[in-house]
Amino acid sequence: MKMNAHSQGIHWGTLIGLLALLWLGTGCSLSGVLSQAVVLPSASSPAAVAQATALPTAPPPTMPPSDDDLALVEAADRLVSEIYARVSPAVVHITSRVITLDFFWGPLPSEGTGSGFVIDTEGHIVTNYHVVENAESIEVTLSDETQVPAQLVGSDPPNDLAVLRIAVPPEKLIPVPLGEGATLRVGQRAIAIGNPFGLDRTLTVGVISALGRPLQTDEDTVIYNVIQTDAAINPGNSGGPLLNVRGEVIGVNTAIRQNAEGIGFAVSVDTVRRVVPELIRYGRYAHPWLGVLGYSITPELAQALDLPVERGILVARLYRNSPADYAGIRGAVRQVRVGNQRILAGGDVLVAINSVPIRDWNSLQEYLEENTRVGQTVTLSILRDGQPLELSVTLAEQP
Repeated sequence: MKMNAHSQGIHWGTLIGLLALLWLGTGCSLSGVLSQAVVLPSASSPAAVAQATALPTAPPPTMPPSDDDLALVEAADRLVSEIYARVSPAVVHITSRVITLDFFWGPLPSEGTGSGFVIDTEGHIVTNYHVVENAESIEVTLSDETQVPAQLVGSDPPNDLAVLRIAVPPEKLIPVPLGEGATLRVGQRAIAIGNPFGLDRTLTVGVISALGRPLQTDEDTVIYNVIQTDAAINPGNSGGPLLNVRGEVIGVNTAIRQNAEGIGFAVSVDTVRRVVPELIRYGRYAHPWLGVLGYSITPELAQALDLPVERGILVARLYRNSPADYAGIRGAVRQVRVGNQRILAGGDVLVAINSVPIRDWNSLQEYLEENTRVGQTVTLSILRDGQPLELSVTLAEQP
């Protein structure tokens, strides 16, 4: 037995020694390969090339995740699950019935579906305007499968927002709180809950991909300050909440980019906070209006017309009796050809509003929408015949 033990010890020692020598030899060979891979041999050194290609480098060993890493992942999973359990009862399924008139067949009923979320115990529900647009009747399905009729309280098509109201006991309603837009950062977790393709209360998770996007919904309408996310938003998700890790609403899921995956958009909670109270109180939102038509100035246009600035708005026309008309802003006085286009020239150039630079038409509209109200007086900085001038303008409601 002693001899066997001694012999076994020798064999193990020999084996370990051989493995050590093999490891050292392999290490030397690998380091040689690595050094030659960084500095490529010249074409006149075929032996070096053969050596580099004959000895492939071994992949680095993969380390299993540590207990601390697994604990962090499990905690993040629990957080998302807890948010879903807390918020999903506030998410509702909306069915809208629309009657369209056909020349041959007469009235034709159709249905559309979407999502919404409860914001108070009085039965108010926020959703997208396009979910309930032209609806003859609206029905809401709560998380306990109760189906109740809903009344359209107010809508704001330019921001694609609408408020519904249902008559149910307050104890059946679980409102979801609104977050703060100022706390949002690109890269933060974004959680969407909705009813895609009629699949009630589906959760998807992603991140905030971008903030402050302008989203053009049709030829004449742009929603400003939109959140871009890669959380999956599909048909039926429209009107559902986009949430942060506190379970607060940071946006209203509204659209996806066609023919593109991982690009969805949500109306910002700042817009919700600004518009929804007006919809509940008045049934509509009054958009501030200046009453000018003009061109976004580019360096090319500035050079062609000999303008003193390369950014701003060249005023072409004014609406009669508009705020801009009353304030004395001047429109075009002549028509000139730039390339193959006719441009109305000679009008005032708008360069700033309340000391905030105006880059182009979108920046002016965004400032008016996000920072002003009907009846508010703003200061416009303009250039008239190259000379700076400031005018006070009292904004009216957009007709």
